[in-house]
Formats: sequence, structure tokens, C-alpha cells
Amino acid sequence: MSGLKPPITITIDTGTVEKSIDSHSNIADALFADAEEPAPTDPFGLSVSQLTVLQDHRNPYLLPVLGGIEGLEENLATDTTNGLSTSPAATPSLEERTAYYGTNKLPERKPKSFLQLLILALKDKVLIILSIVAIVSLAIGLYETFGQPTKYDEKGQAEPKVEWVEGVAIIVAVAIVSVVGAANDWQKERQFVKLNRKKEDHHVTVIRDGTKQNISVFDVMVGDLVSIEPGDILSADGVLVNGFGIQTDESALTGESHNVRKTTAAEVLSRIASDPAVSPTAKGLDAFMISGSKILEGTGSYIVTSVGSNSFHGKILLSLQTEAEETPLQEKLNDIAESIAKLGSLAALLMFIVLFIRFLAQLKGSPLSGADKGQEFLNIIITAIAIIVVAVPEGLPLAVTLALAFATTRMVKDNNLVRVLKACETMGGATAICSDKTGTLTQNKMSVVAGTTGMAQHFQIDPDATEDDDEEEVAESTSVEKMAPGIGAYRNSLSPAQTQLLLESVAINSSAFEDTHPDATDAFVGSKTETAMLNLARNYFGLQGLDDYRSSFNVVRVFPFDSAKKYMATLIELPDHRFRLLVKGSAELMVSMCSSVYDESVNAPQPLTSEKTEMYLERINMYASHSLRAIGLLYRDLDTIPADDSALFTNLTLLGVVGIMDPLRPGVRAAVLACQKAGVIVRMVTGDNVNTARAISLNCGILTPDSPYTVMEGPAFRKLTVEQLREAIPNLRVLGRSSPEDKRLLVKTLKEMGETVAVTGDGTNDAPALKLADVGFSMGIAGTEVAKEASDIIIMDDNFNSIVKAIVWGRTVNDAVKKFLQFQLTVNITAVILTFVSAVASSSNESVLTAVQLLWVNLIMDTFAALALATDPPSDSVLDRKPDNRSVSLITPTMWKIILGEALYQLIVSFILHFGGPRFFHPQTAEERQQIHALVFNTFVWMQYFKMFVSRRLDNKMNMFEGIWRNWYYIGVSGIILGAQVLIMFVGGAAFSVERQTGTQWAIAICCGFGSIPMGLLLRCIPDEWLIAIFPTRFYRFMGRTIESLKFWKKKEQAPEIRVDEETSVGAYKWPEPFEQVKDDLVLLKLRGGRWSQIKSKPRRIYQSIKASLTPSQTSIASPGTSSPVSGNNSTLIGTPEISTSGQRPPASPLMLSHADESGFLTVPGATASPTRPLGRSRGSSTSSRSNYSIEAITMVPTIVGGAIAGWGGQLESTGAASTNNNNSDNAPKRT
Repeated sequence: MSGLKPPITITIDTGTVEKSIDSHSNIADALFADAEEPAPTDPFGLSVSQLTVLQDHRNPYLLPVLGGIEGLEENLATDTTNGLSTSPAATPSLEERTAYYGTNKLPERKPKSFLQLLILALKDKVLIILSIVAIVSLAIGLYETFGQPTKYDEKGQAEPKVEWVEGVAIIVAVAIVSVVGAANDWQKERQFVKLNRKKEDHHVTVIRDGTKQNISVFDVMVGDLVSIEPGDILSADGVLVNGFGIQTDESALTGESHNVRKTTAAEVLSRIASDPAVSPTAKGLDAFMISGSKILEGTGSYIVTSVGSNSFHGKILLSLQTEAEETPLQEKLNDIAESIAKLGSLAALLMFIVLFIRFLAQLKGSPLSGADKGQEFLNIIITAIAIIVVAVPEGLPLAVTLALAFATTRMVKDNNLVRVLKACETMGGATAICSDKTGTLTQNKMSVVAGTTGMAQHFQIDPDATEDDDEEEVAESTSVEKMAPGIGAYRNSLSPAQTQLLLESVAINSSAFEDTHPDATDAFVGSKTETAMLNLARNYFGLQGLDDYRSSFNVVRVFPFDSAKKYMATLIELPDHRFRLLVKGSAELMVSMCSSVYDESVNAPQPLTSEKTEMYLERINMYASHSLRAIGLLYRDLDTIPADDSALFTNLTLLGVVGIMDPLRPGVRAAVLACQKAGVIVRMVTGDNVNTARAISLNCGILTPDSPYTVMEGPAFRKLTVEQLREAIPNLRVLGRSSPEDKRLLVKTLKEMGETVAVTGDGTNDAPALKLADVGFSMGIAGTEVAKEASDIIIMDDNFNSIVKAIVWGRTVNDAVKKFLQFQLTVNITAVILTFVSAVASSSNESVLTAVQLLWVNLIMDTFAALALATDPPSDSVLDRKPDNRSVSLITPTMWKIILGEALYQLIVSFILHFGGPRFFHPQTAEERQQIHALVFNTFVWMQYFKMFVSRRLDNKMNMFEGIWRNWYYIGVSGIILGAQVLIMFVGGAAFSVERQTGTQWAIAICCGFGSIPMGLLLRCIPDEWLIAIFPTRFYRFMGRTIESLKFWKKKEQAPEIRVDEETSVGAYKWPEPFEQVKDDLVLLKLRGGRWSQIKSKPRRIYQSIKASLTPSQTSIASPGTSSPVSGNNSTLIGTPEISTSGQRPPASPLMLSHADESGFLTVPGATASPTRPLGRSRGSSTSSRSNYSIEAITMVPTIVGGAIAGWGGQLESTGAASTNNNNSDNAPKRT
């Protein structure tokens, strides 16, 4: 292979070892055999194909074939210490590297073209039927126009031959509906492509020119030296060259659930050199970093070998690019639309039957020609289909799509990047927020303002001081500690040895690094706590050049910060070849880990007495009471490194404690108060000292001095029982010293209590809580990639105010959909009833609204109104109400009041004009009669137009024009509808079957249309309680059951499944109902002395069972969002404690004891028993709900018995023997 270093010599740090690696080396050579080699003129010694083989096979013997680490460095023109060179004179250049190996971007999923979306829109079943009918109508119309003699009106004038116009008009209307729908879908896809592009972009740390730099993940190149730490998600494939204790989670890529420990390439080569026969799959030989995997532990760096679509993760993503799934709101609206469409279809079918029967009755003796009769029959079909078109509310899914697209686009401007679409709407119903403190409620601009070291050294720094402020004393600058020594006086009191210890603790034991970019605003990049301490060292302790200072120390091992352990540590080798362990973490924990304290008077550790411990704890509490985060610094000198890590962290010496100030973000207090006003409870969950947490919560308004709410510590919180948790959480507002597991437990309990929970997190260990929450917010700045991946929304500025904006947008989305629902249901009810009644009442079988007119109304409903009402900008008034319960119906009583009241008004006006019009206008000619029909159409459209304004409010407030001037979409759409309707009435003519209106008719139409507004005001004056009192509940339930029954083809038989408990992931078999029936009957038969009369599945009830199974019962219908009556716990043993008169569970048989858990659940022998579950239903309900399964149950007895004997025979036999021995030992009587 050209360009590769010789594969025989393996160079490692300890020297050069020559080994003959025959078998494994031959296999490695064979793997490269089919790989394309680089051309002699190529700038690199390894081709894309060869690097792909390296990562796909991940065979450690491929490394020596490539020449080891040196070969990889040479062939990729990189360096394992300094990384890539960005110098313009570098050869090859970065541009050549990108051109040869590609960029770290995946080819974007090509969005559907407008033509493809148009074809998809035309595949709608209703539009297909309508198109077919339109073509037939056009054919008949053309025949009548060109194949039939001219007809004359009453005045003897020739009638215009426009029979073909209706067919053309329907085709044009179908085309308009399809084009507008496709245009909306096309715009939506473009918006979401932009959002996805922004969502996938994040920053990674690479080493270039010997310094660490933050760059976009899209700018990572092959040959880059990428720095990794816990919480990172690898953005490219590579080979590990430096690292300490690195473990990765590759489960999402390989399916392996266990953590994978990575070994540096040098260690792998050393192992192969020492043992040439070692298996490639042996432990300790994995130096390959897989893109998409998560770093769980350790720090280090690796050389990138594959990027973009050539990487392992990139290939998977390319094969998994799928369409976005529907959100819960979209699914709920689709169900509503489907139900409405079915009712409309029933109305259309009924009307068709009535008109068709009358059409057949009128055929005999009809003077019409064959073509006229065909046209009349076709008109009946067109009218019926038109009703279906109007009844099918395609605008509902369109409205939520537009609202979500509009909201998610605008939310980016409010620093909310929505990763999961349903999170946007879910936030509208959020009832609880569990927020971090640092960076979310506070500014995350930390600075050290106080400290205590040694036996009795204290200092305090003015937060506004500069590095030149060396005042001897800070008396009243802050309220942390009066008359405390200034930093200048404190620094002068330190010995060189103590100063050196402090510098090492701050500079070496840190994952932050210098930002050398010319445009850098901060000196250091990394955790704000660590950068604050580095700034202290730079400003007051003479730290110059962090990288140079670190390079003078040999770092043996790094223990990265773990939010569960609450500390990080670094082990270094001293010049005298001894070792020093540096530890930094939560101050209280640090004090508890110490056995000695540094004595500045002798520059040596002294035993940590109880008095000194008490002094330090008092200082920590004092810092906490002033909202300071206390960080402890420890160290330990060792002669040798113990083999056990636990032995390493003993006999530690306390160096000191510092207090770090993090001021509140501006506007946080107002945001918290806004949440409380909106009915959203804010809880602060932090790892800080409980006193610090209480002080911060008082400052931001979560707590007030006289509030009855409680503050708890994590250790006490996690010890509470389930019942105690449910009692404590409603009053809990602050959780201090908490772990990620505490946060997860809090979120889980809140959800079980029926809350809709939003939670913030930034660490890797926060991922379970973020996933468990209804909406997970990760921090865009401080958050790890694992946290971002687990979250639904990324807060790009880490600001609590952005969470409040997400609540506002969530409620705005839900309100937009409800507004459109309130508008459209009125139109659906009015149009369907008006068309049905007028067609049935007409002697000519014609509706007052023609098919083309109904299509125009449909176009208003489905597109223009959706666009207008779905784009209302958010208003602060949405925070003036409590959140909606997740189980509440989308249509509130107030909305029903407006829908039904406006529909009644519109029907009354339309019927008066249609049936009373001839009495008012006394038409004499066909043209004048057509004018009345046109008047009804014109009035109907204007009533919908003004109803659109009424629908802008969902409550009983009167100002329906609030904020209208902020929505230019609404104003523009209103103008388009107004202009189009006027144009139709003046030039629509034959296409819309309208005649020009007189001034009086125009006045009537507009006045009646405008009447929708005062009608809406009048309806809002009616108390909702009156409507609830007179609402026909039984009729509503009957209609609900009717609609549910229309979905009979969707019902599926419940198959056997494993029910997994969320907490413990322990499974228990959940049997189908017939199996459960037999199990319960057999157990009850045994418990009740073997009486056949006690069993339900007996022949006497088979007839009743058949009869019951053929009759739909009310208990078999479950309303959406509720569990089925037959769901819940699966054993009637849970519901039969009455069998024992003592109130205790009756004694179980040996079989039951062996194969049933504590709750009576049937379990598989050898499996872990499931935990006890709460009682799910009473005995009575259990019996009634299963009565329909009796016949199935009795027929399944042989199957269960046979399966039990065949599958569990061995274990049953051993269990039975053990049980027999137990019975014999207890002198239990035998049963026959």
C-alpha cells in the first residue's frame, strides 16, 4: 500500500519492539486488500476507503499495518500533541484536506419538491372523487353546449351555453385547494429544514496549533485532534491517542448496553507487541472512537479519521432520515376531523338517498331530455360530495401545522431551539418547572469574592475590583464579612509553599483552558466555577500562561467532575518523583473527606480538630447565607499510588474554602412571579448548600420570608417513602444538595401526581430526568451534548426568561388551534345543515349553495382562516390564566357557547333569506330568483368573514380586536378574502352561479354578516354555568359512543405483552383477558373449596356470554385519554380480600406461591418477581368487565394446562417437591 509506513516495526513510548505478527497481520492486510489506495499525487497517504475500513472493522491489528501512531500522524499530516496547523503555509492546506476527505456534514434529506407535494395533495380521496365528478360534469356540459339545440328563456332570448362552466369551476377549485395546500407544506418543510440545520450545529473543542479552540462541529476535519470530556457526544470517528479512564456509551449505535472502556493506541500497540497472539476482540484493545457515542467518564483526545457521511454515525443517520411524526395535538385534531367528517358523510349519504328516491319518482313523465336527466342526477352526486368536502375539516391539521411552524420559527428568536415538535404545545399546559440554579436563575458570571484557608486566614474581594486593587482591607464593600482582610493583605500573608499549593489546586486541577482567539471576550473557556478560580489565580496570584504552567507538570491521572460525587481530582507527579493528589468540589463534602488541615505557620498538615471543622462549617454556612457557592480545595502527598482508588481518597488535607458569587439574571424575579401568576409552580433543584439555595430562592421570588413552603436537602428527600413524597412535594419549593437521581425522582413523582412537568438540566447525569419530563430543557451554553440530546428544547442563552417565553408560545399554539376550531365548527354545522335542508326542500333537488360556492367556503375555512388565526403573536395575557389540564377537552364550554350560538344565528338568517326571500323581493324572472340564491351565498360568506374576528377570543372578554395590528398575516388574509368575495359577486357569474346584487341586497348581506360580531358579544354575556346546566349530557355521551363505534375496524385484539415497571424495569406477564379469566377462576375454585358453582366460566353462562359479546357494552368504550375499564391490574386476587373474614389475604397454594408475586400476578418461573402494584379496581368491576370473556376463558383451559406442563414442568416439579416437603414438615393435611 503506497504511502504507508512499514507495518513490521511497532514504535511505542517505551522503545522499539520488533515482532512477527503473522496470522492477525495477514488478516489486517486482507481487510485492506479491497480498499482503494491513494494516488501518488494525492496529498495524503491514506485514502477515504482505507480509513473507512479502519473504522468499520475496528480491528486493533490494523494499527500496526498503518505504521502505528507515527504512521497515522504522517499519513494524515497531523500531530498528536499540537493537532492540525492552520498556517497558510501549511502543506497540505485545510482546504485541500476538506476537498479530499469531505466535510463533517451529512447530505441534507432532499425536501419534497413543490410538484411532489402537489401530487400528494391531489391524492386526497375526496379531491379524487370530486375531480372524477368534475370531469364527468364537464363532459356532459360540453355535450349540452355543443351537441344540444339552443334553449330560450321566458322572453324568447337565447340562453348562454355555459353548462360546461360548472365542471371547469370545480376543477379550478380543486386545483386552487391543492396548490395552496402544497404551498403551505412546501413552506413548512423549508422552515423545518432550517430548524434542523440549526439544531444539529454545536461546538466542539479541538487542538490546533497547540492550543484549544472551540469550533463548529461542521468544521471538524480528518486529522483534527479533538478534546473530549464527560458529557460529550463524539462528532466524528477516530483513534484515541491520549486519555485517562475513558468510558463510552455506544448502546445507541452497537446495541451493547454495557459501558465500553477505551484504551489509547499506544497501549494497544504495546499489548499487541507483547502478545502477538492476543485476540482482536480481547479487552483493552479498543482505541477506536465511534461518532455518535457518549463520553461517560474520563478525559483525553483523539485523532479524527472519518467525518460526515463516511463516519459510522453518519452512515446510520443517512439510513434513518425519516419524516417528522405527528404531535399529540395533531393526532387529537385528526381524530376530531375524522369524527366530524364521518358525521358529515352520514348527512351526505342521507341526503343522497332522499334526493335519489325523489329523482327516481320523478323520472316517469319527466319532460327532460336524457342529457338533462343525467345532469340532474350528476347534480345530486355533486351536492352530496360537496357536503362531504365542507364537512371534512382539513383545516384542523393545517392549523396546528401552521401554528407550530410559526411558533418554532419565532421561538428561535426567543432563544428556544425546539428539537421535539410536540414540546412546543406541551409547554402550554405545563404546571411545574424544576429549574437549575447556576446559569439559569443566575448569570453564570462567577467570581471569587471571599475565602478561608489554613488555620485562620480569611480574605474578601470587592466584586467590582480589578487586579490592580490591592487594598489592605475591604470594610464595607460587600456584606459577606465585615472588616475582612483584602486580597492584597491576604496574599502578602501567604508563604511560597502555600501559594504554590493554591496555584496547583486551581490551575492544574481544572478542565478549563485559555482562549487564545483574537476576538475572545473571556480569558478562559470552560466551567464558570473553574474560570472564576482561574481568574483569581491570574489576577492575584501571578498565573501567567496557563498552558505553559501546566506543561511543567506530569499529569498521571484525571478524575473528571461527577455530579453524583460532586468533586474532581487530578494526580500529578512531583519533581522528586513523589505524587500529589489535588481535589476540588462541594465545600461541605470536602470538609467531611479530610483528616487534616494545612497549617500556614509550619507549612504542613495538622490534624483537623472538631473546633476547626466547626469553624469551616460556619464559614460555609455564612457564604451560603449570602448566596455564595462554597468550593473546597484538598490535597494529599503520596510516595506511591495505591492500586485501589478508594484508598487514594483518604487522609486528605484541607487547603481552604472559597466563596463564589453568581448574581441573579436581570428579570428573573419578574419571570418567576409571571409563572406563579400563570399557575406554574417553580421549584429550584440545585447541588448547592441548602442555605445558598434558600438565599437565592428568596432573592428570585421562589420563596418569600413568610411563605409556608419548604426547603429540603437531597439526602433527606431520597429517603422518603412514596406516601411521604406525595405529601411533601406540593409544598416543596427548593431542593438543595441534590443529585441527578433526586431530580429524576422529583420529576417522576410529580408526573404520577398528574402534573405536566418541565425540567432544566445541563449535565450528563441530568439526561434521565430530561427524558422523563414532559418537556426537557437543556442549556445551550453550559449543557453537555448528552443533555442536549436528551432534551426537547435547547435554551440557547441558558436564561430562565426563555422558559417563560416557551410557556407563552406553548399556550399561544394551543390557543391558535382552539380559535380555528371555534371558527371551523361553526361553518361546518351551518354549511352542512343549510345544504341538506335546502336540497331536500327543493323540488329540483338543488341546494341553495352550489358545489363551487361550497368549495370557495371550504377554501376560506381550510386555508385563509387557518393562516390568519394560527399566526396570532403571543400576548402576555395568556399568563393571566391557569394552565389547561391535559385531560380536559379541546373545546371548552365557552367555545361551545360561541360555536352553537353563532351557528344558530347563521342558520336562522340563511333560512329566512332562502325561504322568505321570494316574499320580500317578489322575483318575477329566473334571473331574479337566482339573485336570491346569490344573496344567501353572499350573506353566508360575510357571516363567516366577521365570525373570523369573533373567533379571535376564547374567553368571555369583549375586546376581540386585541393585538390585531400586530398580526399582519391576519390583516392581509382578511383583505384577500374581502377582495375575492367582492370580485366573485361581480364577475363570478356562471362559474359561481351568482347574479349581480342590488344595493339593497349588498346592504342586507353585509349587515347580516356584521351581525355575527354583536351576536358574539351577546353570547359572551351569557354565563358558562347556564350552558353547562342545560347541556344535554346524555345526548353528548350518546354521540360520543356513536362516533367511537364508527371506528370499529380500528379495534385490535390485545396480544400478550410484557408490562414493565418504570422504576425498576422488572417485567411481569400481562395476559389477555381470557387467560386472566381462567387463572382467576382456577384460583378462586381452589380457595373456595373446589365448588363448581363458584366458577364463572361454566356452561350455564355460555349463552349469556355469547349474548353479551354480541351486544356492544358501554364499558367497552373508553374515552380518549382514559384507561379502559378492563385495564389495570390483571388478577382478581387483588380485588378479593373479602374472601378472608380476618381481612388478610387467604393462604395461597404452593403453585401460587411459586408462580405468583405479592399482588397475585402470574410470573414466569425463574424470572424476578414484579414489585407490588397499587390496587386497580374493585372485585365487582373486575367481575363485570370480564364477563364477556367467559366463553373464551373456558375454551383456553386445555391450552394453559398443556402449556404449563410442557413449559414449566421441570420447575413445577422441583417447586412442588419443595412445597410438599414444607407441607409435610408443617404437618399439613394432604389434598386429593
